[in-house]
Amino acid sequence: MIAQLRASGWWAGLALAMVVSFAAGYAADWVGVALLGFAKSPISAIMMAIVLGMVIANIVRLPESLQPGLRFCASTILRVGIMLLGIRLSLTGAGQFTLVALPFVIAAIAIGLFTVGLLGRYMGLSRQLSGLIAVGTAICGCTAIVATAPLIQAKESEVSYAVACITVFGLAAMFIYPLLAQQAFANQPELAGLFLGTSIHETAQVAGAGMMYEAQYNAPVALDIATVTKLVRNLCMIAVIPLVGVLYGRERAKEDATQINYLAMIPWFIVGFALMSALRTIGDMGDKPFGFLDVQQWKDVVSFLQNAAERCLLIAMAAVGLTSMLAGIIRIGLRPFALGLFAALLIGGVSFVLISLFGADLVAMLT
Repeated sequence: MIAQLRASGWWAGLALAMVVSFAAGYAADWVGVALLGFAKSPISAIMMAIVLGMVIANIVRLPESLQPGLRFCASTILRVGIMLLGIRLSLTGAGQFTLVALPFVIAAIAIGLFTVGLLGRYMGLSRQLSGLIAVGTAICGCTAIVATAPLIQAKESEVSYAVACITVFGLAAMFIYPLLAQQAFANQPELAGLFLGTSIHETAQVAGAGMMYEAQYNAPVALDIATVTKLVRNLCMIAVIPLVGVLYGRERAKEDATQINYLAMIPWFIVGFALMSALRTIGDMGDKPFGFLDVQQWKDVVSFLQNAAERCLLIAMAAVGLTSMLAGIIRIGLRPFALGLFAALLIGGVSFVLISLFGADLVAMLT
């Protein structure tokens, strides 16, 4: 990291993501208001940041030296933004959303893991590639793939195929699913957020979809529950990845499944999210937050942290667009592409059906 901080390319990548994120806000307003004639732009800055980033990345050949800075934005700054989102929820609210999300997350993971694995073997794909696509789709995208690959002794090409599938179909879901969620759960933003958090692959993609939904439909609770639901999925790595090692790994990998560092699998931003929720809970107690702030000062602090979270996520989404190369679709190959598409549709379909049938009752019972 120290070497990267000294590299001009690292700073240039960071600066490019920031410039695109700022430009996206102005571009979204210009397209929606000046070009389309709406009183308020129907296009969110998040969507515009991703689109602008993808256009730049796929038209202009960006120098390789920019990639470390862009990856920093798409990973570390993203996680800082998610951590800061915890200030929007008290521990009670976060706990309620966790209880609501858990049964849907477990059902989607179980169905996805076993069904995708079986279909992958039927299609003649290796157990390792099938397992990587299954775990990436069902749990948390590239993070789960990278964590699982050494355990099941997957080849580098299998990891690349799985990551490409998750990226392609996750990006598509990020744009399509907020519209589907609005059509299905127009007056139930809790269910919309639950659907987005359960069905979209990557943490960055869920954050982007949640922010699009919040901006388009003035429903901040959708982003809150989508974020909590995705964090619940991330935590499921602790239990699921050893299982994947047994189901999809070679014999040596199955032996290594008992030697996993479970503590290392807890993402730090999940802990940070919980700490920020605890800070909000304590700050909201009494008429003198923390003994030295008045109520208005505390509201200003909360507002500042919320704005900081949204700015971090906007920069991260710009970086996601700037690192999304459409040429990766061609390299996937037909069978892995077909399995990735099936896995994405399966997780989305299972989530949609279960939430439509049971979501409203569970939300009413637990919140």
